[in-house]
Amino acid sequence: MQLFEMPEIDVLEEVEEKVIETALFSLVVFNDEVNTFDWVIETLIEVCEHSPEQAEQCTIIIHYKGKCRVKNGSWEDLVPMRQAICRRGISAEILQ
Repeated sequence: MQLFEMPEIDVLEEVEEKVIETALFSLVVFNDEVNTFDWVIETLIEVCEHSPEQAEQCTIIIHYKGKCRVKNGSWEDLVPMRQAICRRGISAEILQ
């Protein structure tokens, strides 16, 4: 019977990693009877940097479901987007 020699095993160092938790918020756009599909799509493309397809899908969801979470991110990132959307006459809120 032949015995095998065990290879040397490297000892891994313990690494302590600091994790910074960022609260995630959602920018929600609400349906209304005033704004057109085209206006909402254009707004989502310009303000939220959506692709045309993404903006169209969100707009359809807004129309049929009454609202849609159009963007996720930090509070600081979403506040200027919400303000820009509201300045265009579209109702939007930031929710956690």
